[in-house]
Amino acid sequence: MAKKNENSTSGGTVPGQVLTIGLPRALLYDRYQVLWKTFFGQLGAEVRVSPPTTLETLNIGSARAIDEMCLSVKLYLGHVEALIGKCDYILVPRISNFGIRRYMCTTFEGMYDICRNLFRKSGQKFLSYNIDVTHGLDEETAFIAMAGEIGFSRKNAVKAYKAAKKAESDDWKRRVKQQEALYKNDGLKVMIASHSYVEKDAYIGRPVTEFLKNAGVTVLYADVMDRKDALKQGAKLSPTMRWELNREIAGGIYENRKRVDGIILLPVFPCGPDAMTNDMIIRRVAQLSGAGENTPILNLMLDAQSGMAGIETRLESFIDILTFKKGI
Repeated sequence: MAKKNENSTSGGTVPGQVLTIGLPRALLYDRYQVLWKTFFGQLGAEVRVSPPTTLETLNIGSARAIDEMCLSVKLYLGHVEALIGKCDYILVPRISNFGIRRYMCTTFEGMYDICRNLFRKSGQKFLSYNIDVTHGLDEETAFIAMAGEIGFSRKNAVKAYKAAKKAESDDWKRRVKQQEALYKNDGLKVMIASHSYVEKDAYIGRPVTEFLKNAGVTVLYADVMDRKDALKQGAKLSPTMRWELNREIAGGIYENRKRVDGIILLPVFPCGPDAMTNDMIIRRVAQLSGAGENTPILNLMLDAQSGMAGIETRLESFIDILTFKKGI
């Protein structure tokens, strides 16, 4: 197994060999992949990403999980399993909150401990960073501390973090700009309102978006917009919503609901935050719409037993409704 980079300052590993960091391709991967890859790359480490999700990934993860865990967590455990023994460390961050009413699902607080416990006999090392702004632990502090734990100097860690944040910001601005151009497309436009780790997943989410695209629908994502603005707009739907990711999704819906022909909510079973927020979103969007202006919403729950046949039938019906409403 590869070891630590020559830029490292401690840890007792062999100088001159490259440290490998495994990234599970699930949960927060899509959101933070540019940040993670750039940060570790700047430090001279090698990043290894688990393969795209398959049915086997789900089956392996489900065998590791308890029944009460949501589908996304089961997939994540399958991706962690795929990296066991193939890297020096597997990154499993602990993110509690970004401030008051900016909390993450408790899954993201406990996942590091869950993985260490479930894979304790594998000999695999896990790496984490801890973000808890309400207790004074911000992202930069967390990344610098993480780099120190694997032997990199504070100077190198600060430099790597600044480069990673710039790369992340530039990438996100590019993605937002690309989506903004799609709003100008003719024909049906449908907004997917879901977590990126659901809508971008190769096994559970991408078949939905690909079906829509193959039907000639322009697909847009509620959470692809300026994140600070999304949080502000989300408060207009619900000023008391406490989950950061759900509030961003709600903000995208509020800001752009009149620019699309329909909205598809794409939760996974049994996601607690989505179960509480999606019903509110449906009611609030109806309240905000004027007479004859209500934006159709499809709530399409995904679970481990979902087959594409039933999903495609519901998507076809939804497209028919939007087509009839739009008069095309």
